[in-house]
Amino acid sequence: MHSALKDTALIAVGGPDAASFLQAQLTSDVLALAPLRTQYSGYCSPKGRLLATFLLWRLENEVLLQLPAALATELRARLQKYVLRSRVTLSDAADRFRIHGFAGEDAEAAVLSLAGHVPSTAHEVFSRNGLTIARLGSNRYVVLAAADGERQFEDSSTLHALAPADAWSRNEIEAGIPWITAATQDQFVPQMVNLDLIGGVSYGKGCYPGQEIVARMHYLGRLKQRMYRIRFASAETAHAGDALFSPRFGAEQSCGTVLAVVRSPGDEYDGLAVVQVDSARDRAVHWKELAGPMLEFLPLPYAVPE
Repeated sequence: MHSALKDTALIAVGGPDAASFLQAQLTSDVLALAPLRTQYSGYCSPKGRLLATFLLWRLENEVLLQLPAALATELRARLQKYVLRSRVTLSDAADRFRIHGFAGEDAEAAVLSLAGHVPSTAHEVFSRNGLTIARLGSNRYVVLAAADGERQFEDSSTLHALAPADAWSRNEIEAGIPWITAATQDQFVPQMVNLDLIGGVSYGKGCYPGQEIVARMHYLGRLKQRMYRIRFASAETAHAGDALFSPRFGAEQSCGTVLAVVRSPGDEYDGLAVVQVDSARDRAVHWKELAGPMLEFLPLPYAVPE
């Protein structure tokens, strides 16, 4: 599967202080991220609620923040306020790169045909001839193509036609990757969306916005919500931000929120949802109302603590 990730943006963070600046802003240990590696991360409000999640690309001379395009302008402006005297530049990298996703059984062969090499381990980055490739996991790759090198995709006879727009979103759901959008901003601490389970939270680094709340949840709190992979059937249209209900919490109090959702054939939806752990354990959670469709809980590729 080959997808053009047109709804995904890149913020380029450059300058001698780029890594230390991001270390003081994001949830992950940016200083521990070696060049030519990727890492998941988040950006919180002072109350510890996620305003965005990222895939960080640590390149030789800059760090790229990959995130949903709809949030990029707002997040870049917010980060810019904290640059102050740091030797840091923030810029939109849309004019420099085109972003592509490859997933499935033919993904490795497709990437190999483009670059002559594939990264061998998760989060490894390889760069050659205007292509920068990150391996995210088994049969999952993101490729950044220099804007003036897009012809490589047009000329390659080994690439299949572009997959539908939501194909990559479905693959991200299956991989359990939490992308914060406008509908879900400022609602969840990082652990609620499993960011800690995919390497996106460090408890040993210094301060960042919301760090005290995130650390307190880890060391002193009982996490009452986690993110789960879900499926349900409905002829109505589902959206990120939709409320979920369970008998344990009743008809008036939501027990969770849809984080991401894509439609499948036959009026089925696949998604990720943040759900009260007790309700998820009951396996009696419904979309939009207690009388609504019941969710099926599907496995994630990593263990979610009970």
